Order: sequence, then C-alpha cells, then structure tokens
Amino acid sequence: MARVKKWTGYALLAFVAFYLLTSPESAAQIIEAALGGLLAGGEALSRFVNALMP
Repeated sequence: MARVKKWTGYALLAFVAFYLLTSPESAAQIIEAALGGLLAGGEALSRFVNALMP
C-alpha cells in the first residue's frame, strides 16, 4: 500500500510539473485565485474572532 501511495504522489507531482510547463498563465491564475480565497477566508475568520470579543 505504501508503494501505491508513493507512486501516486510521484504521478501527481509529474502532472503538476507538466501543467506548469505547458500553460503557465493558467497555472498562475489558479494559484492567484487560491491565494485570494485563502486571504478572504482569513479575513472572515478575523472578523468572526473580533466579533466574539466584547
């Protein structure tokens, strides 16, 4: 089972590398969108925690 997990990780890494090399603009847009989502989530969590404080 560990071998399958290891090879699946290698295959996923190869796919990501292939995607980055063949369409870097699309990959950059995906990364930008993901980071924007994380930023929005962090801001929402911050507002929630601040709302709990009196």
